[in-house]
Amino acid sequence: MTELVLTTYDWVPEPPRGYVRDLRVRWALEEAHLAYRIESTPFEDRGAGHLAHQPFGQVPWLTDGDLSIFESGAILLHLGEKSEALAPTDPRGRAEVVEWVMAALNSVEAASQPWSLFRFMGFPGDAPQAGFVDGFLKARLDRMEAVLAGRAWLVGAGFSVADIAMADVLRPVDRFDGLADYPACGAYLARATARPAFQKAHADQLAHFAAGDRARA
Repeated sequence: MTELVLTTYDWVPEPPRGYVRDLRVRWALEEAHLAYRIESTPFEDRGAGHLAHQPFGQVPWLTDGDLSIFESGAILLHLGEKSEALAPTDPRGRAEVVEWVMAALNSVEAASQPWSLFRFMGFPGDAPQAGFVDGFLKARLDRMEAVLAGRAWLVGAGFSVADIAMADVLRPVDRFDGLADYPACGAYLARATARPAFQKAHADQLAHFAAGDRARA
């Protein structure tokens, strides 16, 4: 098997720690018990080498032999092909994983990200955009509440990369108490983040950026 190398920033400020999207990939790698190593790219100097792997100057990207893959959703789907711990092997199950990964990133995150950023940036609740972002998120969470009320995980009876994607896009909403009126979504998120693989991935990301603090001191 080729070596898997996950690249993330060498450092980020305190507020986004624990939410940088390399966490999704770390989580999947830990769930599947796939060996990998972490490399760093400068947060403050995103040069040509960075852009060659990630054209938007973001993270993460994954190197798998001679493949370099960016966008967390694409990486999750790639890893899903490597391990039955991350995706079922039957065609129907794999198709459902793909559709729910896409739903997490295109339907739910499209609403959860602006809502969370609104609160992260401290915009007032009576700002002109507040009603739109609140309504957009509510529309998505109403539908997810209905889905999750009847199942433990998104695809069949097993955890998959679809749940990694969906849980991680719900985490910033929960950070600002946005799941208070959605008990099924909240319980789903609690199940997902209680998994040992998430706990290790989260701790490892925090430790990585703490090491960046020391390097900058």
